[in-house]
Amino acid sequence: MTEENPLNAAREAVIGAALAHVPFDGWSETTLKAALADSGVEPALGAALFPRGALDLALAYHRQGDTRMMEALAATDLDVLRIRDRIARAVMTRLDLVEDKELVRRGSTFFALPQNAAEGARAIWGTADAIWTALGDTSDDVNWYSKRATLSAVYSATVLYWLGDDSPGHEATRDFLDRRIGDVMQFEKMKAAVRSNPLGKALLAGPIKLMEQIRAPRAPADLPGSLKDRT
Repeated sequence: MTEENPLNAAREAVIGAALAHVPFDGWSETTLKAALADSGVEPALGAALFPRGALDLALAYHRQGDTRMMEALAATDLDVLRIRDRIARAVMTRLDLVEDKELVRRGSTFFALPQNAAEGARAIWGTADAIWTALGDTSDDVNWYSKRATLSAVYSATVLYWLGDDSPGHEATRDFLDRRIGDVMQFEKMKAAVRSNPLGKALLAGPIKLMEQIRAPRAPADLPGSLKDRT
């Protein structure tokens, strides 16, 4: 056992206890206080685990979902699937792991607040990064950025659709996701055609150079709730 495990156990206990309160009180300080009381975690430890209060609690729940998705995908034979089907499987796996849609609905409202929007966008980016990592992506150039940026947009749109979907097995969401991925695949084909054209390569040379210098910041490994904490 590592010295981080007791902290992980406490964090997981608080998150688990919070789930019963979020549908009523949202991702709020009220929920955090109730979760600490229900889980038996001391308030002082809670302040260390969630220094920004409800914001860190919501982010920890989101990262927990990413971690569970990666574990589920690791136990799945994705090699037999086409790349578009692997992406769809990953996104739906992430959504299917949600215990209650109201948790995500409340999270969407919470992260829509101006003071939380940047962290919300970073969380979605983290999910896209987790999906590509689980699918074995090894790109280290402009494609690293573009894949995650594109998937972040697809994932965000799919979540919003999924929140209102009451079809059996979320079949309507699966169809919606397939269409979004199809749109992206068509765009990638067009981009490849432009790149193969000498004039297109010349026009894109500058923007590509600039994009290669842009890497979205990954969550520091020592932050509460990071993947490192869960090893």
